[in-house]
Amino acid sequence: MIRNPRQDNQGVTSAPADKTAQDAVDQINPGAELAGLRQSIDNIDMALVAMLAERFRCTQAVGKLKARYCMPPADPAREKQQIARLRQLASDAKLDPDFAEKFLNFIIREVIRHHEAIARQQDGVTETSS
Repeated sequence: MIRNPRQDNQGVTSAPADKTAQDAVDQINPGAELAGLRQSIDNIDMALVAMLAERFRCTQAVGKLKARYCMPPADPAREKQQIARLRQLASDAKLDPDFAEKFLNFIIREVIRHHEAIARQQDGVTETSS
């Protein structure tokens, strides 16, 4: 009988000697590793939502200020600067800059929509109070 040098007397193959105990556990229970990774993703998602909520609180204040002083809801020069800045941040973080730009463009469209709604509401308040 030819034996595998990594087999014990019962023919069970053991992990290579250079594997750590954690590597062996990970191989035995990939579900636990998956659960841990998913928990990390859930935590990151929670932080993203909290940060987006804070960002929109700030942009709502900007929208109110713009409406009060009859400023346009969109600022193409600022948007262009922000896109260039975010693309660089994404690149530095090893994130696809095209994805980051698409994400920011989605946010910008939503912010402009909010600013337009605030301006309409401000116009309605001005018209009824005159």
